[in-house]
Amino acid sequence: MKKHVLTGLAIALIFTACNNNNKPQEGSSSVVTSPAFMEYSVVNVFPHDTSSYTEGLLVHNNELYESTGREGFSKIAQVDLSTGKAVREHYIDKAVFGEGIVIFDNKIYQLTYRSNKVFVYDLKDFKKIAEYPWPGEGWSLTHDGKSLIASTGTSELQYLDPNTLQVQKKLPVTDENGPVNNINELEYVDGFIYSNQFLTNNILKINAETGKVVAKADLTDIFAHGGKVYKPALLPDPNEDVLNGIAYDSARGSFLVTGKQWPYLFEIKFR
Repeated sequence: MKKHVLTGLAIALIFTACNNNNKPQEGSSSVVTSPAFMEYSVVNVFPHDTSSYTEGLLVHNNELYESTGREGFSKIAQVDLSTGKAVREHYIDKAVFGEGIVIFDNKIYQLTYRSNKVFVYDLKDFKKIAEYPWPGEGWSLTHDGKSLIASTGTSELQYLDPNTLQVQKKLPVTDENGPVNNINELEYVDGFIYSNQFLTNNILKINAETGKVVAKADLTDIFAHGGKVYKPALLPDPNEDVLNGIAYDSARGSFLVTGKQWPYLFEIKFR
């Protein structure tokens, strides 16, 4: 009788061990984790032109560049950070809604919202030197030193050949709940893509290899962060004039962020 009990016990232990071996191990790729929470601090505040419906923001060679949207108001500009005023600017066709920009190989690439075009300008004088067709909507651009990276408002990022704008690959963006939509303004930094998520106050940190959202910052309280209140002028449309625009300043080791028609541009550091 004892022999049968021991035999049954042994079988049960073996069965349990096999089941345990089939379970996902901690740290394995099967374990789905939520993005980490990114805290931030505001280290400086600069003026921002409230007529600028910000679509793209970047720092290149210690100079700030911005692109804006809305038909009749769309432009690319080099901006004086200390004053918020344009040093030089170029308005595009009044019928076109301009979107995000990136600077690559001394050229400025600019997406358009629904005009199915990408404009390319010479960085030194803002003269248009090329135009490419673009299928669907264009939202934002950045680059990783080899490819342009575009967002189209979906949950996918597109890697593009800078010379032809042909799609090299598509990268789905996901978190613990699945696909993450409304990926907007982009900034590539050291293997990660930082992105505004349109119609939210979130900045996402995305692994550029896997597409996983590894961290998230909520900037809802940025106008009153750290106990100091920056009273904004009444935004024309609080539902539209949302957080949008993120640029990494390598010289400062910080990010510059703003929103559509916001009166301020904030310099922040993530912790």
